[in-house]
Amino acid sequence: MSTRLATQGRLVNRDKAVRFSFNSAPMTGYEGDTLASALLANDQMLVGRSFKYHRPRGIVAAGPEEPNALVNLGVEGKFEPNQRATTTELFEGLLATSQNHWPSLEFDVGAINAKLSRFMPAGFYYKMFIHPRPLWKHVYEPFIRQAAGLGQAPKGRDWDTYEHLYAFCDVLVVGGGIAGLQAARSAAQSGAQVLVLEQTAHWGGRAPVDGGTVDGKPVDKFVEELVADLAELPNVTLRARTMGAGVYDHGYVLGYERLTDHTPDMDGPRHRLWRIRAGHIITATGAIERPLSFAGNDIPGVMLAASVRDYAINYGVSAGDRTVVVTNNDDAYRTALVLKNVGLEVPAILDARVLPVDSPLMAEAKAAGIRVMMGHGVAKVQGAKRVTGVSVCAQAGEGATVEEIACDVVAMSGGWSPVVHLWSHCGGKLFWDADWAMFRPDVDKAPIGADGSPFVSPAGSANGHFGLTEILGDAHAMGRAAARATGFTPKKTNAPDGVCLDEAPMAPVWLMPQGAGRDLRAKAWLDYQNDVKVSDVQLAAQEGFESVEHAKRYTTLGMATDQGKLSNINGLAILSDALNQPIPQTGTTTFRPPYTPISMGAIGGEARGDVFQPIRRTPMHDWHDANGADWEPVGHWRRPYAYVRSGESVHDAVMRETKNVRENLGLLDASTLGKLIVKGPDAGRFLDMLYTNMMSTLKPGKCRYGLMCGENGFLIDDGVVARIDEDTFLCHTTTGGAERIHAHMEEWLQTEWWDWQVYVANVTEQYAQVAVVGPNARKALEALGGMDVSKDALGFMGWADGTLGGFAVRAYRISFSGELSYEIAVRASEGQAFWDALMKVGTDLGVMPYGTEALHILRAEKGFIMIGDETDGTVIPQDLGLHWALSKKKDDYLGKRAHLRSHMADPARWKLVGLESTDGSTLPDGAYAVAEGTNANGQRNMQGRVTSSYHSPNLNKGIAMGLVLHGPDRMGEVLEFPGTDGTTYKAKIVSPVFYDPDGEKQNV
Repeated sequence: MSTRLATQGRLVNRDKAVRFSFNSAPMTGYEGDTLASALLANDQMLVGRSFKYHRPRGIVAAGPEEPNALVNLGVEGKFEPNQRATTTELFEGLLATSQNHWPSLEFDVGAINAKLSRFMPAGFYYKMFIHPRPLWKHVYEPFIRQAAGLGQAPKGRDWDTYEHLYAFCDVLVVGGGIAGLQAARSAAQSGAQVLVLEQTAHWGGRAPVDGGTVDGKPVDKFVEELVADLAELPNVTLRARTMGAGVYDHGYVLGYERLTDHTPDMDGPRHRLWRIRAGHIITATGAIERPLSFAGNDIPGVMLAASVRDYAINYGVSAGDRTVVVTNNDDAYRTALVLKNVGLEVPAILDARVLPVDSPLMAEAKAAGIRVMMGHGVAKVQGAKRVTGVSVCAQAGEGATVEEIACDVVAMSGGWSPVVHLWSHCGGKLFWDADWAMFRPDVDKAPIGADGSPFVSPAGSANGHFGLTEILGDAHAMGRAAARATGFTPKKTNAPDGVCLDEAPMAPVWLMPQGAGRDLRAKAWLDYQNDVKVSDVQLAAQEGFESVEHAKRYTTLGMATDQGKLSNINGLAILSDALNQPIPQTGTTTFRPPYTPISMGAIGGEARGDVFQPIRRTPMHDWHDANGADWEPVGHWRRPYAYVRSGESVHDAVMRETKNVRENLGLLDASTLGKLIVKGPDAGRFLDMLYTNMMSTLKPGKCRYGLMCGENGFLIDDGVVARIDEDTFLCHTTTGGAERIHAHMEEWLQTEWWDWQVYVANVTEQYAQVAVVGPNARKALEALGGMDVSKDALGFMGWADGTLGGFAVRAYRISFSGELSYEIAVRASEGQAFWDALMKVGTDLGVMPYGTEALHILRAEKGFIMIGDETDGTVIPQDLGLHWALSKKKDDYLGKRAHLRSHMADPARWKLVGLESTDGSTLPDGAYAVAEGTNANGQRNMQGRVTSSYHSPNLNKGIAMGLVLHGPDRMGEVLEFPGTDGTTYKAKIVSPVFYDPDGEKQNV
């Protein structure tokens, strides 16, 4: 029977009781408890049911490796499923419920699956639900969906908040155990900026539990002093309750911090996602104890030996009164000694090793009166919903029971596995240490950064060291090396001298299933959550699933929420034994981030509700809103579609604005256009590869229109490029394209041309930009005064810096309307003031703002394409008659080789033309032109489609652009376009340039 120990509990405050409930039953714990320790203290051994067979499950571990104790926490609005009781800190009013059972935890109908287990072996689902196929949709799929998953998905809104935080450091230490703290101090003494992450609320890891001395002081005292020293250093940041979730390329690390999980009534975000850039990373992530495989090793009360002593020392909780320890290594003897010293019974230590072992811990256990049975193991655990005893068998032989021992806890230890997950995330290699039966980091094959040098180092137990002296020495060396790798000179200091309880290394461990676990009929469990047995892995090997990855998927071994932290190594050992090959030949599965699950809220951060997709506003947004703007979403921006005056329709406003631009003066807020600075000695060379035409020959002070294709040759963006100086270009993109094209540029710089000296910055929101358009455009700028904007001083496709009306500006002489036009860029903070100044000087010049629809009509009158209208992801420049923009002076650019494919050069590709309705009406957008005959599906053949269509008030008729089969060769032909309302429209093929074909107006 589990209970509180009077003399233990270093992490709990017995003066402060905490009330909570489990499955509606009121319980009491103490401040400092985890939910798991409090449940054990209340003798709640049964905490859940397994996924497949709904077998009773109890607490196995004390940390994030726990596979069984997953609970629902809270109520709707504050509800979160699948939370580990072992890492959940207890707080007043905590509400927890168990998962994966019906109607109750004690009586679960799903347990009938265990009776049918012989009919549901590994691979059952794959085989069963393939045939007959007609049963899939209405029988199999609903059944599988109903059975899938653990916990209960929240349905209501999450009322908590979350945030992201960016951090930069020279050395990042993941792990706040004694190795991480020592590595941090050794690195910090050089002057390096050090950030330390520890996933629990406490520092020191296992060291204060396992004891020992450092420099003559108890290890827990040494840890306290070490933390105090680090806290005083200005170049060290310590973050508890923060897990290193994943390590990525270029020293990028995700951290996951739990802020108010344990204090839900406090204000502030619940979780924080850290985005960290580090010069060097030290993974001091410790090690995880492995379970042993024997019949009944999943019964509640069978626990990891180290976890049993964790609960005793840290929380003052005994998992039971009588504990049998079963082990294949020295470490579990510590647990037996701890339990014996607090007055609990340890009837026997079953040690699987048959050879004599010279161990101080063993000697101490024998001296304490504990019976040690060498060469023995567990044949079977007795009990159903909790342990009542064990059947003991000899390790050698057929596993016959030689003795039965009554107990209520089985503390098992199969050795230790370094936590190599973070080391492996970005390519760190492992090697098999046969002496210790574990995979450990191969430090000679560390993850390599862009400069060709390692940027991740393991330390302490994560590096395969387990003696206190070894751990401190290794951590000290790794801390100094990390400082040196980031350009700091380590000071000449020595690592502390550690004296461990067992100065001699622990004896090598075995990885054979114990006792009756060798029998295929016995249920010796590997993966507790997914109900994977030893026999399942053996069956996978028998059926030809010899690859470790295939066996994993066939059996679901290691696919539970603990991601194989307890099951993987034992599973590999079983598979290797079945294949009669060594473990290194079998290999390991792939470790992927995050190390343990992180909340969806933390991933989203602030991006929820109104800020899930923030509306982007230009500096002039409020002015537009106050002056009748009818808003249109363009990407994440809101742009005025038109400015509607009192008494007029949106259509009337569009017509008015379009005519006014051609006749007087129009102002367009063009601030939303993407603006990317591309800078560096290789900038011209880089842009030559991105654009289809030459950019490196562009002269400073000049602009050039450019097309951009993807690798597949299809158009992805267009815009005007201005050369600022020899090494600097400013690339304009479409409104919705800035982030996408920025990412496109960065991807190529990082993956293909990583050695080119080019820097790209997105400055879209740093500038407000106003298009000043129409016959009176130059007059308006001259009225502002300050710089020469004449044709001779600032010709078409030129730009100049200067001053207009007292504003520092960059004036581009470019036009998307075919009219005399300037685009003026000013600082974003001055955007509204500059707009106001233009409106004032334009009063006598017929000034009107115009929106995006007038912009579209004006560009269509001139035959200018619009990305997203004339393009749909399958259009190439040749389709749009833009052969002139495909440079013949350079050997290559993105998309050039794709343009050589037969499909791209097919003369039957539809080409851009103008379309003019025969009766002056406006063609429907997207309408298709029909041709003679039908296709194989009985549908009418098509020979073209409308890409954009408008009524032009300047031409007083409907105009359109479209892609038509052999279009440029069919001028004057009339095509039919059936409408969705049954109306058939007729349009003549004409030039796409409807207005001012010689460009005289834009060149004045």
